[in-house]
Amino acid sequence: MSFVNYQKKEINCKIVYYGPGLGGKTTNIQHIYQKTSGDSKGKMITLNTENERTLFFDFLPLDLGEIRGFKTRFHLYTVPGQVFYEASRKLILRGVDGIVFVADSQVERMEANIKSLEDLEKNLDEQGYDISRIPLVMQWNKRDLANVTSVEELQERLNKWDAPHFEGVALKGEGVFETLKAISKLVLINLKGGLKN
Repeated sequence: MSFVNYQKKEINCKIVYYGPGLGGKTTNIQHIYQKTSGDSKGKMITLNTENERTLFFDFLPLDLGEIRGFKTRFHLYTVPGQVFYEASRKLILRGVDGIVFVADSQVERMEANIKSLEDLEKNLDEQGYDISRIPLVMQWNKRDLANVTSVEELQERLNKWDAPHFEGVALKGEGVFETLKAISKLVLINLKGGLKN
């Protein structure tokens, strides 16, 4: 799924942040962008949607080491969470190498989390991807709020693949880089497995 640019000696990998609207996907990417040095990041591209605070997508390449003399460049995207942006979500998932599912920990958002996860599975399946075979990391966001679902319940109801999971408070940057490091590592392991001679 990753794109190899032989001229620049770069392997480009696509990581998509997925989850319900206003759950923290964009906040994660904005924090990463702000804390990443200018030399290693490209321009963030933002397309605002009419009815949502979440950005249509963000674009951020990160250089993380080399594989067989090729630099690895990560492109991070968010998808719009609202139901009526389904076509956009499908388009952004094309060619995905890894997924971060950002769940909103608030008790009243559980159904939105479940619906978004079902939507993710369906959209991946329609494109010929098996969610159990794609690098996946779960982030339980908004852990600083009063009315949150327990991590155990989030795990039980949303993480049937037993994917790595992290608690987060994206607004404060808590858990953001831990999540990014975990998904990057999984994507690289997956990529190296596909590069065997």
